[in-house]
Amino acid sequence: MKLPFLLAVSLISFSQLLPAKNMTELTVEELRIENAQRAMPEITARFDNITDKFLGQINRARNYTALTQLVILYSRVLWEHAVVSFDRHHDFDDRALYWARLKMSKALRQSPAYANLFVNQQEKLQEKLELSSRGVGNITFDRDVKKKILITGFDPFFLDKNIKQSNPSGAAALALDDLLISFNEEDAEIETVILPVRFADFDQGMVEKILTPYLKNHKIDMLVTISMGRKDFDLERFPALRRSAQAPDNLNVYTGASSGSPFVPYLKDKPLNTPEFVEFSLPAELMQQAQGPYKININAKITTLVDGKSKSFTAYSLAQLKNAISVQGSGGGYLSNEVSYRSILLRDKFYPLLPVGHIHTPRIKQYSAATNKAIVKQIKNMLSLAIKDV
Repeated sequence: MKLPFLLAVSLISFSQLLPAKNMTELTVEELRIENAQRAMPEITARFDNITDKFLGQINRARNYTALTQLVILYSRVLWEHAVVSFDRHHDFDDRALYWARLKMSKALRQSPAYANLFVNQQEKLQEKLELSSRGVGNITFDRDVKKKILITGFDPFFLDKNIKQSNPSGAAALALDDLLISFNEEDAEIETVILPVRFADFDQGMVEKILTPYLKNHKIDMLVTISMGRKDFDLERFPALRRSAQAPDNLNVYTGASSGSPFVPYLKDKPLNTPEFVEFSLPAELMQQAQGPYKININAKITTLVDGKSKSFTAYSLAQLKNAISVQGSGGGYLSNEVSYRSILLRDKFYPLLPVGHIHTPRIKQYSAATNKAIVKQIKNMLSLAIKDV
């Protein structure tokens, strides 16, 4: 039986659901821009032709309608240019897009017309900027192909430890967006998005908002969430409900969770009331055959809470975990685990036969074009093998 205290959720997470009192105040992420510019000026300036024009035009805007039009236009242009630039530079660098997006959100907060809006209008503008500049508006699947694959990656994170940090999952999203891969003399089209490393966005339902239309209407043939993880590739078999990582997000928010007191995340204004564990449905054994420098593991190690203490072991089935209290899924207790968990919940609700699962990439300590390239190439090989079985 689950004890009452185990149903608790983070007070910090709950507060994140409330309207911001001052939407013109710069965020922790935006305050890092100057440090990033000093550390890697060429990267942070790569899209200044877009961000500078955006800044000039929003400072001349006079109302909410004008700001909305500019935000939609420039955030979408930023994503499109990021994908093209990624291919042209061939440096497998995801960081320029991240810092350009923050320059745009900072400029928006500091624009005169924005300051005079209602809080709900300010929030809507920030949401439009976030979603469009992350590729959501560019998910089209407009090729005449047999299969469609949707992929999610993540922003760089732990930037106070290393402001130059890259994230191979974001690099994979930029490299694979709108790409065709071949299988059995047929083609599959890939579309991608990049998610923020922020607890509040997950609590407010960003994952569900982005993914639901494609699962509910059966518009895709495979969904793969990707993040940076451990030494090699891990295909995470049993994602878990609860947060337990004692690490901050990109806003330096800590949930207060721990292995002895894991927290249930929110969906809008309510804590998730869903199973403690779910199971992926990717053709993992086929994906393990993908050629590349890294080993590919099927990871089924999870952690549960027993008599107030955490216990880790390798699970063999969901039935085995039926009465367990989750601490960590096979993908951990952070947002990597959570994006996988939430996407599989959507699969179970709307599209039970859809192959869905999470790839943890090898961890990188600093940006390396060669390393990111090798990781992305092996991910592409995994997808090419996986889609043959769909």
